[in-house]
Amino acid sequence: MSQANLTFKRPDGSDCPAYQASLPGGRRGVVVLQEWWGLNEQICSVVDRLANAGYQALAPDLYHGRVAQDADEASHLMDGLDFSGATFEDIRGAVAHLREQGCETVAVIGFCMGGALTIASAVHLPEVNAAVCFYGIPPQEVADPAQIRTPFQAHFASRDHWCTPAAVDALETAMRDAGQSPDIHRYEGEHAFFNKLRPEVYDPEASELAWKRTLDFLLKHL
Repeated sequence: MSQANLTFKRPDGSDCPAYQASLPGGRRGVVVLQEWWGLNEQICSVVDRLANAGYQALAPDLYHGRVAQDADEASHLMDGLDFSGATFEDIRGAVAHLREQGCETVAVIGFCMGGALTIASAVHLPEVNAAVCFYGIPPQEVADPAQIRTPFQAHFASRDHWCTPAAVDALETAMRDAGQSPDIHRYEGEHAFFNKLRPEVYDPEASELAWKRTLDFLLKHL
């Protein structure tokens, strides 16, 4: 497996740093979107796992070099993020970069803040072939889930105070009322149950089940 820290060009011509991993000859790509902490060890490990599963995987650094050390700093960084710029420049550029590397299809998968941006990508970027969201829902004005037209899977926790069960139900209802068939899974657990760096909320059983479902979904739609 090859691993590299690199930069790619955004549509506006500026550079975006990223971490990429792949096995030789991969024709399917996945863009991995960070939690509010930044491009840290946890997100890089997801990139590596996807590469080992046969994908060219790339995580754009949406904070351009900054990684939060505590929740207050993470909240500050997320609040300062230009969600439109992240969607139409960083993520769109990441998808284009993977296509330039030979990927015929590209999915987006994101966690927490990155989950919200995954929905934004599924709504606004028609070049995205599939989307997998982990416990993130954007404000309605950023992206309306009813407008998602790409294959969509999502994973949510029952004890999540941000993406509450009611918010998840509303997302699913909006998509189904629009004629879509989202693949939505709910787990008994806490927000960020997939994050191994947070032992206070990490749930190995739920995490592995969600991962298996994610790989099955990607295999079907890429």
